[in-house]
Amino acid sequence: MIVVKIGGVTGVNIDAVIGDIADQIKAGQKMVVVHGGSGETNAISEQLGHPPRFVTSPSGFTSRYTDRTTLEIFAMVTSGKINTLLVERLQKLGVNAFGLSGVDGRVMVAKRKEAIRIVENGKQRMLRDDFTGKIEEVNSKLLMMLLDAGYTPVIAPLAISYEGDAVNVDADRAAAMVAGAVKAEQLIILSNVPGLLRQFPDESTLITHIDKAKVEQSLEFAEGRMKKKVLGASEATQLGVAKVVFADGRVDKPVANALAGKGTVIS
Repeated sequence: MIVVKIGGVTGVNIDAVIGDIADQIKAGQKMVVVHGGSGETNAISEQLGHPPRFVTSPSGFTSRYTDRTTLEIFAMVTSGKINTLLVERLQKLGVNAFGLSGVDGRVMVAKRKEAIRIVENGKQRMLRDDFTGKIEEVNSKLLMMLLDAGYTPVIAPLAISYEGDAVNVDADRAAAMVAGAVKAEQLIILSNVPGLLRQFPDESTLITHIDKAKVEQSLEFAEGRMKKKVLGASEATQLGVAKVVFADGRVDKPVANALAGKGTVIS
């Protein structure tokens, strides 16, 4: 079992990623796909006159502030457009993909962060009415039922809160939780860089291996969105996933390359 997370940023070669996923599944590999959608959501938010707002936590992590309007745009883009079109591409290649978000069947249940602490102009303050959450439960029974029936789940990064609200969740950490829940041997995180770089953006400084006991120590090298990927990798290994690979989603055969150990391997 492998979980593949497809980054929602520009530069990822979606045709190559989908083609490689299809090849792996046809060869007998069971797979769950989790995807992001930040780049597309940003663009459509701007077009709709509700530009994205990003905030930084006291620990240095950047995330999207998700008011109700932003949540509805995020759901429209990720669960509507992106998820449907990824499923369409896989279906064209003969893969019986099944698109869903974490809201469907309570696939992902999250604790909603109604108020978040942020740093703004050097000062800490609380930001309220936020529809983001941290996943605490994954409905592995439903995912395994789909897999056993021959479907390939394709999951959008929305979860349901304990109060019944849809919430935006980080796709990298969602993939980590799903990987742990379905007892995946590997989690592959594809993005528009070759892996974790010691000196971003110099791709010649790729870190090829990180001991899984020292994952969080590598946070010092992570810039921007890579911080959440490192955090997700740490969570995945703690949940029993034997290997996590940060791999290049811009190249041909990105999944096969990751399985061959190309990228940053955490084990």
